[in-house]
Amino acid sequence: MKLFKIPGLLALLVLALVFPLAFPNPEVTTIAIFTLLFAIATTGWNIFSGYTGYIALGHAAYFGIGAYALALICLHAHVPGGYIPFLLVPVAGLIAAIVSIPLGWIALRVRRHTFVVITIAMFFIMQLLAFNLSPLTNGSTGLSLPIPTDWSGNFFNIPFYYVSLAALLFAIVISWGVRNSKYGLGLLAIRDDEDRALGLGVKTGLAKLAAFAISALLVGIAGAIWAYFIESIYPASTFDPLFDIAIALMAFMGGLGTIAGPILGALLLEPTQQYFTFQFSESSYYLILYGVLFLVIILLLPRGIIPTLRDRWTKYQANRNLRDEPVITDLPPENGGGSTDIRVKKEVNL
Repeated sequence: MKLFKIPGLLALLVLALVFPLAFPNPEVTTIAIFTLLFAIATTGWNIFSGYTGYIALGHAAYFGIGAYALALICLHAHVPGGYIPFLLVPVAGLIAAIVSIPLGWIALRVRRHTFVVITIAMFFIMQLLAFNLSPLTNGSTGLSLPIPTDWSGNFFNIPFYYVSLAALLFAIVISWGVRNSKYGLGLLAIRDDEDRALGLGVKTGLAKLAAFAISALLVGIAGAIWAYFIESIYPASTFDPLFDIAIALMAFMGGLGTIAGPILGALLLEPTQQYFTFQFSESSYYLILYGVLFLVIILLLPRGIIPTLRDRWTKYQANRNLRDEPVITDLPPENGGGSTDIRVKKEVNL
């Protein structure tokens, strides 16, 4: 399996690179862009919630902060449409990360259900601020972003697709680096037993806050690209509570705490939701689908798709090795002596 891992990843990368060229239909590439954006946000959310075990349901706040940060920078700096706003996307993500530090410091003073409630409360506070800080956010009227007038209709989605793909690769590299580092081991120790991790010398408070800020950075980047793509933002749609439900469901579906799980969940759920949106004119039928899928996951795949498949593959490998393993058995003594023989075990029932 390891021999096929790197070629398989390279094949997936090549497939992602040629996708908009093989399927140039704007409707298809639009779904692909939204899928990539949710994969970025879910990967960022997983770096905190998946690795530490703290389930946060307020990351839509940082998605909205990233969107409004880019819009305000473009507005006040008179940035024209085109490629320049893409260069400001990391700045918008950094602003979201900076805002998350004091908010995370407050929220992470508590644990478990109280932490979940505080993150939800912080999200609604940010949404209310977006409505009421009219001199800054323009209130319910919303803000507009620059429109790339030089891009044709067939070409419009292409830059957004490749920028989103680059941002997703950046998120995957960060997730992989955290997961396979000493710092990541500390986060996993917090997930398993925070008090014991603290006793072993892990600086739990600083580690959680850093993961929270990294998570907000990636979610803010996704929000900034989304804002530039749709060209106008409003508090109700930018700070959307359904966003938190969606990214949590994607992470749980693919496999919480894994690197590929959030991406797999986004690839499965977001195209389905976008298909329902295109077919039924933005009805809420996809919410029923979310509920059904959530029940199926909890009942059949409580650990997610990737961990479940990995466990079953490991069990299959162990079963196959036991079937082929030689077993040494003692034979009854003959002529007053003892001897041994090697018999091959044909079947093993586990």
